[in-house]
Amino acid sequence: MQYNTTREKLTKPEYGRHIQKMVQHAMTISSKEERTKCAKAIVSFLVQSNNVPQKNIEEAEKKYWNQIHIISDFKLDVDCKYPLPEMEKLAEKPKKLSYPIRNIQFSFYGLSIEKMIKKAVETTDEKEKQSIVCMTANHMKKAYLSFNKDSVDNKTILSHLKILSKGQLSVPEDFDFIESKSVNKNKKPIYKKKFKKRKWILLKSMVEQVWVAL
Repeated sequence: MQYNTTREKLTKPEYGRHIQKMVQHAMTISSKEERTKCAKAIVSFLVQSNNVPQKNIEEAEKKYWNQIHIISDFKLDVDCKYPLPEMEKLAEKPKKLSYPIRNIQFSFYGLSIEKMIKKAVETTDEKEKQSIVCMTANHMKKAYLSFNKDSVDNKTILSHLKILSKGQLSVPEDFDFIESKSVNKNKKPIYKKKFKKRKWILLKSMVEQVWVAL
């Protein structure tokens, strides 16, 4: 028995050992014409085995031609309608993606609330500003209740609004927050449904037992 650890290392493990052996076999063919036919057959096999849609065949063929050139270490001399991949570009490491670092003061409110507050601060129309502030305050309460499911004092929300807006925003004196009950009311626990179902099955079983006894 031969183990993979003792075999030749795969250049492209995702294509498997059979493809690598097929490419190596193509390299041993002396006739360039026959080598090209063999390479085309390998590319065709890869396209068919991966169920490439008709509209993407040309793009897939180009990709697989590149792959068999890489597997052969660029030693496969064939006639190909696509240019050889550049070794320098293949060796290049991808650029590191910059991760956006945002300092969110209250994580349970998230970035959306901060954007809403910023929008309200920038709004010049007083009526529109008050409308955005009131809507933001209620959204803050909803977000807080999803973080703390019990309850929240409206004064806490007003305090956070003042901190996030740097004292530039406040709700009207006659403003009424949404009630905590109305927010939590929509969140029905799943276990109640399961309990009702089990209760019904148990009741049905008891009725059947009574009928058998009669």
